[in-house]
Amino acid sequence: MDSKLLKKTYTFQLPIDLVERLKAMALSQNKSVDRLVEDILLDAVYYEPNEETLEAINEAKDGTLQGPLDLTSIESMYKSMGL
Repeated sequence: MDSKLLKKTYTFQLPIDLVERLKAMALSQNKSVDRLVEDILLDAVYYEPNEETLEAINEAKDGTLQGPLDLTSIESMYKSMGL
């Protein structure tokens, strides 16, 4: 049997407002709450940003971004980012 198909059931206690937001998100994405939570957890556990993304994250955290971003278009944004 493929290990990707094996699943374990867990019970979590979550704040009611969080559950309501998850339900709304799941509905808007046409997913079950279980599937949505699984997708969120998979992203949180397995997503590793590349080096360029890590640098951008660190710049944002350190407040060392260079100048304001022009968000009028994608091209303008890239240009204001020096790309």
